[in-house]
Amino acid sequence: MGNAPAAGLRGEVRPALVLIQPGLPHVPPAGNRIGAPALQPAMHAMNEPQESQTASNGHGPTTETPADGSGLPGEISPELFNDPYGEEVLDVSRDDFEAMLSEHQTARGDIREGQVVQARVLRITESSVILEFGFKSEGAVPLEEFKDPETIEPGQDVEVLLESLEDEDGVVVLSKKKADFLRVWELIKDAFENDQPVKGLLTRKIKGGVTVDIMGVDAFLPGSQIALRRVPNIEDLIGDTYDFKIIKLNKRRRNIVVSRRVILERERKKKRSTLVKELLTGQVREGVVKNITDFGAFIDLGGLDGLLHITDMSWGRVGHPSEVVDIGARLDIKVLDIDWDRERISLGLKQLLPYPWTDIEERYPVGARVRGKVVSITNYGAFVELQKGVEGLVHISEMSWTRNVRHPSKLVSIGDEIEAVVLKVDPKDQKISLGMKQIEEDPWLALPLKYPTGTRLTGTVRNLTSFGAFVEIEPGIDGLVHVSDMSWTRRVEHPSEVVQKGETVDVMVLDVDSDNKRISLGIKQLYDDPWPALVSRFHRDYEQDGRVVRIQDRGLVLDLGDGVEGFVPGSHSAVPADEIENRYSAGDVVPARVIASDAADRRIVLEVLAAPKRDEAPDAVEDVAAADVAEGDEADVAADEAAEATADETGTTGEETTDATGEQAAASD
Repeated sequence: MGNAPAAGLRGEVRPALVLIQPGLPHVPPAGNRIGAPALQPAMHAMNEPQESQTASNGHGPTTETPADGSGLPGEISPELFNDPYGEEVLDVSRDDFEAMLSEHQTARGDIREGQVVQARVLRITESSVILEFGFKSEGAVPLEEFKDPETIEPGQDVEVLLESLEDEDGVVVLSKKKADFLRVWELIKDAFENDQPVKGLLTRKIKGGVTVDIMGVDAFLPGSQIALRRVPNIEDLIGDTYDFKIIKLNKRRRNIVVSRRVILERERKKKRSTLVKELLTGQVREGVVKNITDFGAFIDLGGLDGLLHITDMSWGRVGHPSEVVDIGARLDIKVLDIDWDRERISLGLKQLLPYPWTDIEERYPVGARVRGKVVSITNYGAFVELQKGVEGLVHISEMSWTRNVRHPSKLVSIGDEIEAVVLKVDPKDQKISLGMKQIEEDPWLALPLKYPTGTRLTGTVRNLTSFGAFVEIEPGIDGLVHVSDMSWTRRVEHPSEVVQKGETVDVMVLDVDSDNKRISLGIKQLYDDPWPALVSRFHRDYEQDGRVVRIQDRGLVLDLGDGVEGFVPGSHSAVPADEIENRYSAGDVVPARVIASDAADRRIVLEVLAAPKRDEAPDAVEDVAAADVAEGDEADVAADEAAEATADETGTTGEETTDATGEQAAASD
């Protein structure tokens, strides 16, 4: 700083002043017109008083400094009047020259290196300010050392530090920044030693903190010392003035570190002691919003901060705290809870407003029609705001009488205004159940009359499940055809064996349950029951060939033709039970004999007379035929095995049929 060469320093030539001092050698000048720098050795020697002596070169008179200190400290060198080189004779009288020298010495005697001096602005360049000070000397100060360079004008007086009268380049070194520092150093030092706060202006953000202007001097404010909590956006504080405490001082490095947090901690401690005595739960106090987060807002109560949680801002639904409060806003809040050990204060805003659930049953009685706005949608329903702080739930099951709604968003969207009916009110748990479908008449109430049992209908297969097919008989109304109701004689394992999705089929209504919203349909019921005739045809001991269609754990299923199937228990398969899978294959044709037939249970029980021949088990038939079992008992056992196998195969117990019908609504889509 201040080391830049002075642009355009004065180049006027002044006569060299050469003094003959006692004890100093006389050096003849190279010429009688030299610049100001040549004056310095003589001036230096002039300012060091010495005893009178004869000149070291033996020439010239010796003089003594007057005891009163008046006059010149030494005689003027004759070379100043008689140019030994014969170039020029000095055209000035001795008296005039003595006056000039005295004036110059007086000016020089008041200025020393390291002093703060007054200088005048001569001109301003792109990078420097050229100053004149003292005895017509000039120096340059970098423009960046001035706080407000745009306010500098020629002729203006400024204070600068004279660092050096002459550096190695012969230039005067000045510094504005160091002068400013020295000018306020004592004030800053006094504030530091006496623990006094100082005012400062935050000027700019730098790495790790902020630069603060303290009495015109830059100080450093670390980021951790700006406030009690982390400041998310420091740029918002630039230009603000605060009180600071000086926490570190170094004159040599001109390093000043300040803290605002220390001041705030003192204030907080002082105000906290007051608030501890005054603050009580249930009080209503004024506060200022200091900060807003996703979960709430911090409120300054005048020394301590409290949290206004988002759930305590309004009785209604709040998406973000910024919807209710703004930073810097003043508001009345209620103290909900105080934890002095953890220094936490819980505040509430909605608690200052009337409780919206008071007399809720009178305002929203069951059966009343209401209008509201959809504010939230979940997998199980939609929440509808009836008024601020009062919401009701339309469950997904209460959205449509006929449609199987998979997600509420299929019918409503957030922001929609809808009409609903109040189904239930629970003031204690703050819950209201609403229904959308109740706005319309329930079409299921009329279905028992519209579709009595035995009604023949034509519908479209909308969906297939493992237990049956759902057939739409009118828009939004589906009925279930269970696998057990698809064929009189076949054991249907999957509905796709009989019908396909999208196919148009004829069905008969078997039952309508309007309370549970279920309709049972049948396909086989369209035809007369063939079993009375089948029992007569397939009587006991009736023999006929059958084709193996399925092999099961308990036996075989044979196709007897015309869609009629019979069951062969494992004990009547003409092979050991553990050899059935090895001896039989689907498609094998074997001779069989009826050992039992039952029209009520719709089953025909068979025994194989001769198993298919396989090389690996040639004697299997003889081994089974040798079993010692009475013929009557054998038929009973076979019937029991057939009944168990039939139940396992078809899964058409009464209980299972009921469960399958109960899944009608869930699977109809």
